[in-house]
Amino acid sequence: MGLKGLNLLANLDFRSSRSHRTCLYKCGDACSKPVPNTSDNTYFGDLMGRDVSRRSALRAGGAAVVTVGGASMLAACSDVAGGGDASSASPSAVAEDVPTPDGLKFEMVKPNTEDAVTVPKGYSSDVVIRWGDKVEEEAGEWSVDNQSVEDAKKQYGFNCDFAALLPIEGENNRFLLVSNHEYTTPQQMFKGYDPDNPTEEQVMIEMANHGMSVVEVEGNDKDGRLKPVMGKYNRRIHGHTEFELRGPIVGHELVKTTKDPEGKMVEGTYNNCAGGVTPWGTVLSGEENVDQYFAGGEEVKDEKTRKRLKRYGIEDPESQRKWERFEDRWDVRKEPNEPNRHNYIVEINPWDPTSTPVKHTAMGRFKHEGANIHVTGDGTVVAYSGDDTRFEYLYKFVSSRKMRSGNSPEDREENMKILDEGTLYVASFEGNSKEFEKSGELPEDGTYDGTGEWKKLVTVKADGSAESHVDGMSAEEVIVFTRFAADEVGATKMDRPEDVEPHPTTGKVYVALTNNEYRGANREGKDDAPIAEWAPIQENKNGMVMEIDDEHAGTTFKWNLLLVCGDPAKAETYFGGFDKSKVSPISCPDNLAFDSFGNLWVSTDGNALESNDGLFAVALEGPARGLTKQFLTVPAGAETCGPLVFEKRVIVNVQHPGEDDEATVESTTSHWPDGGDSLARPSTVVAWKDDFGVIGS
Repeated sequence: MGLKGLNLLANLDFRSSRSHRTCLYKCGDACSKPVPNTSDNTYFGDLMGRDVSRRSALRAGGAAVVTVGGASMLAACSDVAGGGDASSASPSAVAEDVPTPDGLKFEMVKPNTEDAVTVPKGYSSDVVIRWGDKVEEEAGEWSVDNQSVEDAKKQYGFNCDFAALLPIEGENNRFLLVSNHEYTTPQQMFKGYDPDNPTEEQVMIEMANHGMSVVEVEGNDKDGRLKPVMGKYNRRIHGHTEFELRGPIVGHELVKTTKDPEGKMVEGTYNNCAGGVTPWGTVLSGEENVDQYFAGGEEVKDEKTRKRLKRYGIEDPESQRKWERFEDRWDVRKEPNEPNRHNYIVEINPWDPTSTPVKHTAMGRFKHEGANIHVTGDGTVVAYSGDDTRFEYLYKFVSSRKMRSGNSPEDREENMKILDEGTLYVASFEGNSKEFEKSGELPEDGTYDGTGEWKKLVTVKADGSAESHVDGMSAEEVIVFTRFAADEVGATKMDRPEDVEPHPTTGKVYVALTNNEYRGANREGKDDAPIAEWAPIQENKNGMVMEIDDEHAGTTFKWNLLLVCGDPAKAETYFGGFDKSKVSPISCPDNLAFDSFGNLWVSTDGNALESNDGLFAVALEGPARGLTKQFLTVPAGAETCGPLVFEKRVIVNVQHPGEDDEATVESTTSHWPDGGDSLARPSTVVAWKDDFGVIGS
């Protein structure tokens, strides 16, 4: 065991900006429930704590220097010593005359709690499209008093998350906007909603508001505004859209249901969180917290099935939304295989509105935040994905097929098969433990970083057959119950790995580790948590951003921490070695993006610093590495999602504005985006420089 009672950096007062209602409807209140991962696998926080706790200075109770990513971070028993500014906590603070890099030359937006989207001085923003706006021509005009299932299937869905903007070839200023619609909050959709007794129509409207939207938008040459148009590509994908299952589990007993006895087609996609754009022009989307829609896990009679459901968080006798009252597929007592048909990476072809979207089962079944791709020099496609649950794992899929370089419909069709053949891996991390053990001093390179190994789980071959690399599990079991497989091979538990993005030029991979307020707990829930063995941050309430130098198609990597998020005046925070007195506070990194200058952009979810969520630019190279500047904040109660940073436009999806525990249609706590006494509506927003110049220049 590590040291007990030595919580140098603990902050047990975890206050996220998320309301309880957001937790309830976004992820089924997962953080209040027992941790699904009960394995004895190494936890990343313990790995760090194990190394650092060996230092005699820590045992003596004094201040100690922990280094991450190439520079030092002062760890002490209080905030910045002597109440000085943040720079006094960072021995690595750089000189004051470091020039601001291109892409970050804007005035920082200050933390706030406004019911508005706030952008820097000299910038403007506008709403592109709102929940309920038309996507397909046949849709009716949206009104909170006049909603229908058929209209909802043709309107912009609720709670937009991931966004993609694809230029239409041969069309100046014309694009395809693709958005995920992660979840619904019925109290803020329907008048008089009774959570104990929803109507069938309300339930079906909710299902229709899940999924994805594809809508043409049009810009101009004067400013950054984008307006939706009724184009030929427009399409809504919703909770009853038919999806094709791909991979070796097709037709397997584990995915057969009463409605689909052949195990080939799935109805709908749900809880689509983040995603990615493929080099061949399609869109990937991650099915995340699908467990919350199912009921009856604890009451399933077969012990093996019950255990499998529990590992994926399906236990409650009744779901929060009560969908099982109207469709049997949501009741695992009746349809125990239905959950096995969800929690995959889905791929849609936005250029063909008649195409059938697919679920790529070879990439594993877990709570996919999203998937993003790096292509090696020989055309091998590598897709990275995180399992967004506390103490879950980081994965990658390495294709065996090579990417075709053309952009024809035939090339795209062939490339859409790439993610069905290859090998699925899970990450195992190591720190600098051996060097600490020998000397009790910092590693020779003066950094807190480490190495890692990708462990094989399953390989899917060209003929559709598959080989398991996990003892005691068939290939089909590895695919459907990937979490169990990762447990077996000794993967490293992480702090909610969310967006995983390969850099488009350097190839380095960046991972948003959003937070883990139970870091160091006994894995059964916060109420039972003792003062656990020491870790650098006992409760990782503000999150981190990790940087990985990966072999991509290989099996080894190096890692370091780029950001340890939080209030820069706190000792435990770290900003790539940059002067902490000159950065914006940042909390709970979620989605990642890059600009044309190579900077990282980070959106946040659940800010624990008592201010609204936002979008931040982070310098990655040179003396300004770690400089973090807030570009944008979203309205109170909202989450910043799906950031896109182009030369002259920044796009974000504003999810769950005004989502408060007491908010209803009749008593809304936000009137964004339309003001007055209007109802809050999740929306897509675009920002631009007033002179329509280059962002951050």
